[in-house]
Amino acid sequence: MKRWTNLALFVLLGLAFVSGWVAFFYATAPSRASLIVHAASGYAIVALTPWKSVIAARAIQRRRPGWWASLLFTLLVLASVLAGVLHSTGILIAAGALTAMEVHVGAALVAVPFAAWHIIARRIPMRAIDLSRRSMLRAGALIAGAGLTYATGEAAVRAFRLPGSERRFTGSYEFGSLESSQLPATQWMFDAVPQIDPRTWRLAVHTGTVTRQWTYEELLAFDDRVRATLDCTGGFFSTQDWSGVWLSRLISPHPDPPPQGGREMFLPSSIHVRSSTGYDRRFAIANAGRLLVATRLGGAALDADHGFPVRLVAPDRRGYWWVKWLTEIRVDELPA
Repeated sequence: MKRWTNLALFVLLGLAFVSGWVAFFYATAPSRASLIVHAASGYAIVALTPWKSVIAARAIQRRRPGWWASLLFTLLVLASVLAGVLHSTGILIAAGALTAMEVHVGAALVAVPFAAWHIIARRIPMRAIDLSRRSMLRAGALIAGAGLTYATGEAAVRAFRLPGSERRFTGSYEFGSLESSQLPATQWMFDAVPQIDPRTWRLAVHTGTVTRQWTYEELLAFDDRVRATLDCTGGFFSTQDWSGVWLSRLISPHPDPPPQGGREMFLPSSIHVRSSTGYDRRFAIANAGRLLVATRLGGAALDADHGFPVRLVAPDRRGYWWVKWLTEIRVDELPA
C-alpha cells in the first residue's frame, strides 16, 4: 500500500498541476473541463492523506535523510488544496490583500522544486505489480470517489447558496462589472506601475520593414468599441466597456514592396505586443481584428493602474494576455 500510495500521489500531483495551468490558459469552455479534473485530483490527494501521513510519520521517526523536505512538501500540497477548496466554495476568498487563489497557486509553485527533489531522491521504479488488477481497482475506486466528492461538493455549494455557486466557468468571481471605477488593478508579478508622459510617448508599430509611430492624440481619435470580460487568474472577472482602435487598423496593409530579384515576400504569421515594463505576449495574425488597443475604459481615459496611455484588450483570453502600457507592436513571421 505504501508503494501504491506514493505512485498515486505523484500521478495525481502531476495531473493537478497540468490541469491547473490548462485552466489558466483558457477563458473558454476547455477551462471548465480542466477545472473539473483539477478539483477531482485535489480531492483524490486528500483521500490518500491518511495513508501518506502514516508513511511520513515513520520517516520522521527514523530521521530519514531529507525528511524535513518531504514534510515541507506535504504541508505545501495540503495548503494549496485547502486554499483551493476555500476559493471554490467561497468560504474565504481573501484575507486582507492576500487571496485564497494566490495562496493556492503560490503554494503549488513553491512545492514544485520539492516535488522534483522527491522524485529523484525517492525514486520508485515501475514494476509489473503497479499495473495489476488490484492496483487498477484501487485506482478506479479512488477516481470514482474523487469524482463523487467533487459532484457532492458542487451540489452542496449550490444548495447552501455559498458564494462559490456564483463562480464563472473559469472559477473566477464577478467584481465590479460595468462599473469602471470598481475594476481591480493588477499587474504581472513584480512589475511596477510606470509613469508615462503622453506628450513624448509613442506606440511603435512595425510591419515588415515599415514602422509607424503613433502618438497618444492620434490614437484618441479612434472610437472602436467592445464590451469584454477581463478574467484574471487571480480569481476575479469583470465585464467592462472599452474603446480605442482595433489592432488590425494600425497594421500597414502593404508592409513590403513586391518581391524583386528572387527576394521572398513578407508573410506575416504573428503579432508581438510589448509593454514598457518589458512584459510581452504573442498572438496569431488572424487575431488582429479581435484585439483592441484601448485608450478608454467606461468612456474615460485609462489611468496609470489600468494601463495608461494604452493597453490591449483581448476578448476570450485570460487577464495575463491583456498587456498594459503598450509601447511596441511588431508583425513578423515567427509562429504564434
